Amino acid sequence: MPVVVVESPAKAKTINKYLGSDYTVLASYGHVRDLPPKDGSVDTDDDFAMKWEVGTDSRKHVKAIADALKDDNNLILATDPDREGEAISWHLEEALRKRRAIKKDTPVSRVVFNAITKSAVTEAMQNPRQVDQPLVDAYLARRALDYLVGFNLSPVLWRKLPGARSAGRVQSVCLRLIVEREMEIEAFNAREYWSVKAVLTTPRGQEYEARLTVLGGNKLDKFDIANETAAELAVQAINSRDLSIAKVEAKPASRNPSAPFMTSTLQQEASRKFGMGARQCMSTAQRLYEAGHITYMRTDGIDMAPEAVAAARDAIKDRYGAEYVPSEPRMYKNKAKNAQEAHECIRPTDMARDAAALKLSDDDQRKLYDLIWKRTIACQMEGARMERTTVEIASGDEQVGLRATGQVVLFDGFLRVYEEGRDDVVDDDDKRLPQIMEGEAATKKSVTPEQHFTQPPPRYTEATLVKKMEELGIGRPSTYASVITTIQDREYVRKEKNRLFPEDKGRIVTIFLLNFFRQYVGYEFTANLEEELDDVSAGNRNYKNVLARFWKDFSAAIAETSELRITEVLDVLDDALAPQLYPPREDGSDPRICPKCGQGKLHLKTSRTGGFVGCGNYPECTYTRPIAGEGADGDERVLGEDAGDEIWLKAGRFGPYVQRGEPTPENKKPPRASLPRGWNKDDMDLEKALTLLSLPREIGEHPEGGMISANFGRFGPYVMHQLPDEAKPVYANLKDPNDVFEIGMNHAVELLTEKRNNPGRRGGRAAAKPLKELGEHPESGGAVNVMDGRYGPYVKWEKVNATIPKDIKAEDVTMEQAMEWIAEKAAKKGTKRKAPAKKKAPAKKAAAK
Repeated sequence: MPVVVVESPAKAKTINKYLGSDYTVLASYGHVRDLPPKDGSVDTDDDFAMKWEVGTDSRKHVKAIADALKDDNNLILATDPDREGEAISWHLEEALRKRRAIKKDTPVSRVVFNAITKSAVTEAMQNPRQVDQPLVDAYLARRALDYLVGFNLSPVLWRKLPGARSAGRVQSVCLRLIVEREMEIEAFNAREYWSVKAVLTTPRGQEYEARLTVLGGNKLDKFDIANETAAELAVQAINSRDLSIAKVEAKPASRNPSAPFMTSTLQQEASRKFGMGARQCMSTAQRLYEAGHITYMRTDGIDMAPEAVAAARDAIKDRYGAEYVPSEPRMYKNKAKNAQEAHECIRPTDMARDAAALKLSDDDQRKLYDLIWKRTIACQMEGARMERTTVEIASGDEQVGLRATGQVVLFDGFLRVYEEGRDDVVDDDDKRLPQIMEGEAATKKSVTPEQHFTQPPPRYTEATLVKKMEELGIGRPSTYASVITTIQDREYVRKEKNRLFPEDKGRIVTIFLLNFFRQYVGYEFTANLEEELDDVSAGNRNYKNVLARFWKDFSAAIAETSELRITEVLDVLDDALAPQLYPPREDGSDPRICPKCGQGKLHLKTSRTGGFVGCGNYPECTYTRPIAGEGADGDERVLGEDAGDEIWLKAGRFGPYVQRGEPTPENKKPPRASLPRGWNKDDMDLEKALTLLSLPREIGEHPEGGMISANFGRFGPYVMHQLPDEAKPVYANLKDPNDVFEIGMNHAVELLTEKRNNPGRRGGRAAAKPLKELGEHPESGGAVNVMDGRYGPYVKWEKVNATIPKDIKAEDVTMEQAMEWIAEKAAKKGTKRKAPAKKKAPAKKAAAK
């Protein structure tokens, strides 16, 4: 039986179903080799020779493939139809040749299919080819570049900026976009302007809304009504005049559907409509592809196969009627930057089956498939036909003019199925208007002025960030999800309400790179490098020449920056960030003078958790504040006085805290207490601070002796008690932080009794119950569960604990996702399932004498 190798077990299972028992289908579990994370893995002195290493967890998969080839000397590489898939096939062939599993007479072929369906797989098997070397070269170039940037630039960051974790060829440019947008928002000055709207009625009593467009006989621009006084004068001008309909104009209009999905547009739409992160979107699409429901999901292409177009038109006619099918099929031109790496658009493999017909149990898969199905069907439907109406209203002396607009949908066309989402809501003139006749009176019901302020540019969502990167030519669709995930994992960026905010650490890294490695975080430079890499995959450029040209200048920049002292770096960053760090003060005083001691000069400093502004008189003055958006007075403030001590709210390495007084030679560590989870630093006052500083709280005497107390600890709120005959105290966790201040004696005794009766295993902790039981690991055995951890939910299998991405809910985790995360974590740790102990061989009997 020929040995067919794919990436994942799910894909192997589906393909095995189509190929039958004549083939052995095995999974490589992704890449089997990578560059070791150490110096010299890419030898810049030896023509960029790359030293590969089979991963600890991958050895058993390579061995399984090698063992299968002993039974049938025929290898078919069927990994994904893109650059990464080509690289996995190349790595597999190289690794198998190295261990001599592939012999001189072993036929090795490469097959690709854009969809995992019986017809697509069967056709691919009939058209084998060899591994595409230009695509492999493009992979080698990208992998070498990422290694050279990451392995050489990251140590510079570690030495010069404590707390900075890494830099990357594409991730640093992506981070720069987010940081620069935040700086635009901080520098933005809002401008006031007013508009005037009137509710008018027709002689038939029907209401409609119009806005003021002409005042004093002149057409109004956006900022012409600058303040409330001007707005009131405009209202008086309208109210003092009779209005009539000067002109009614109706124009036909049409809207055509959007093109079918490619990778970037799918990520954008999933973010807009479902709040799905790029990583979650691609993980869900991967599972749909492996199950045979959609075509390959990593593509720059928007063209659709002729047979798919015909199937879509048939499905439209059957479901919605012949009037929704255009006379000619819609053909979409491929927008791919590199045809060698482009595929067909992302579409369903069976146009007749909608999400309801598939009966998908996973919520994310169901939503994403429904989105793909609707977009694909809509792209082949008739356009929507509308009528747009504009009504001009004027006073008799033509000093005042208003305009009302609206539209009527005459034929919904593709809108019956799908309408593309928008990143930012705009005012649409799609209101219905009543019947309005030229020359008739327009009676005023109300005239209202409205105040507005210009708005700063919005922060990026994952959707708008992907769109911007695509516009600039930075990265490629297959990289967007991992890049956006990386900058969040590195804590350079945080996501709140679907918007991306730069952390202080990310801001400092970006400013550092802009000042010392500007060329390498340049948008044009990065886009040009992507084009060169595209040329490599097209076979038009030698990848080692690309590496040599890049390394020559990059290595010189690394060497130059390595000679700088940290103080020199901080001086440069302090000057670069000065407009944000030291905004002008209302009293006109020097914004760099410490507001606490009035003598020291403020300066940028770094720590393991990022950057902060501190007083130059340290340790005499301990004033500090964050670097971003807090104004001149920052986060450190006095909440009030108690018993002669100032009570401070401060920002520390582990978050905000309250402190009684300041350090003195006699009292180097004054009392302090961290704000519990859920407490907002902006809501802190003296009373709350004193409550925290009074902890631990004594609840009362236990019936069997000893005081029960409540407090906050490393693992959250708790109650504590020690009986006279106990060697150490017993701690019982509290669910709600407020319980520390409110829990009564009865409940506290009950919790402590339960804890004593069920001490659990390690450290007296009770065995945790799973949030969700996923079942037995399908390949290696052992229970796979979703657990609730200190830092959020995680997946547990034997000794492997894998973090669940922040954008995925614990209750939505599937076994397939869990297996993927477990495999990734096990590969990083080098975790192996412990083999059962071998039985000792029975002792040989002594020979009979």
